Amino acid sequence: MSAHGATGSILKQPRAVWAVAFACVIAFMGIGLVDPILPAIASSLDATPTESELLFTSYLAVTGVVMFFSSWVSSRIGAKRTLLIGLALVVVFAALAGLSGSIDAVIGFRAGWGLGNALFISTALATIVGAASGGTGSAIILYEAALGLGIAIGPLVGGALGSVSWRGPFFGTASLMAIGFVAVVALLPGQGGGGADARGGAAGASGAAAAGGATVAAAAGADAAGSGPADARPASARIPLSAPFRALAVPALGVLAAGAFFYNIAFFILLAYSPFVLPFSELGLGLVFFGWGLGVALTSVLVAPALTRRFRRTAVIRGALGVLAVVLVAAGLLADVPAGVVAAVVAGGLALGVLNTALTEAVMEATDLPRPVASGAYSGVRFLGGAIAPPLATLLADAFGPGMPYWVAAASVVVTVAILALGAKALRPIDGRDPSPVEEAAAVGAGDA
Repeated sequence: MSAHGATGSILKQPRAVWAVAFACVIAFMGIGLVDPILPAIASSLDATPTESELLFTSYLAVTGVVMFFSSWVSSRIGAKRTLLIGLALVVVFAALAGLSGSIDAVIGFRAGWGLGNALFISTALATIVGAASGGTGSAIILYEAALGLGIAIGPLVGGALGSVSWRGPFFGTASLMAIGFVAVVALLPGQGGGGADARGGAAGASGAAAAGGATVAAAAGADAAGSGPADARPASARIPLSAPFRALAVPALGVLAAGAFFYNIAFFILLAYSPFVLPFSELGLGLVFFGWGLGVALTSVLVAPALTRRFRRTAVIRGALGVLAVVLVAAGLLADVPAGVVAAVVAGGLALGVLNTALTEAVMEATDLPRPVASGAYSGVRFLGGAIAPPLATLLADAFGPGMPYWVAAASVVVTVAILALGAKALRPIDGRDPSPVEEAAAVGAGDA
């Protein structure tokens, strides 16, 4: 995307922005980090493929539930405290997972990792925008670059460390997140710590408001500045606990969330089941899913915004869903051909990147609700759909053969298309104005988190 609203170089940012951006890279690495080591974990811990897939389920289920409450938390304790709690939880639970001696323990600690990651990711963009100086555009590009880098290199790092030991990726994540924690403590100002934080928040808010993203930016500025005691935060800035649940009653948001529930079943069948189909080493799987992550990152950051500026959002979503369905059908037909599955994984990543961003942009256009509320409600529902997919895939493969999970994933995509078609009237607002740079970056981040 262009650096709209930027008045300086992407490199001319406060150290606080760099600290949070570094932590973002590590957080987004966690999405694909486990993929290459799933077969190794199953072998080392004498676990079935279905038990190993529960590493995704526990992570995604907890992430989904926490997403409903993350805006409530950050609106009371501030973004810095929310970030630090999230980072600390990832450090602790990733290290404990690496020390585990049973599959049940790793599954449980992955749930704690999901809790931390949800808290961190839900506030990272707001913090970067609030801490930025010299305009919001360059800070947003930095955030998108961190996101893309993390998604792409996560599987590669997981495969490289996993080739030494399946414990390696967990210890690597814990170490890097600990560095991120120290950097955020040292470099990100808190409330009452001086004018820099307040100025950064104000600059972020005013810059984005000029770009048409006033609602999002105001929340970003307020959250970035607010890291003091909960009772010091204005009552008007606090988001009610029930807000995300009430948001799902809005027809457009409800339709998008229901569609995303089934779409994420397809997403995570492709991501979490494919390592058990491919007869590769940990490093080989890391390279395959590096291609997947690179595809997701490139189309999320570059292709999706270009398409939604040129075509109606609903048309982009339908087209990308159609491509994904075809890819999944092909993967089912070629489940016994490793080269065919590899091609399907990489092609699926290209389609998934477009869908993640376009759907989350649609969520922001669907209602007048604050973005953290709408995004939290939508993300909570879609992650719960993703939590079902990994163990479902291996159970289907055991019962009906290796191609069946991909065909069920394709059917889930068709269900998504049907839901969006039935709710077409409610979705008319999503074909409105183009998103501001802040909203566009939020869509990339929320969609890929």
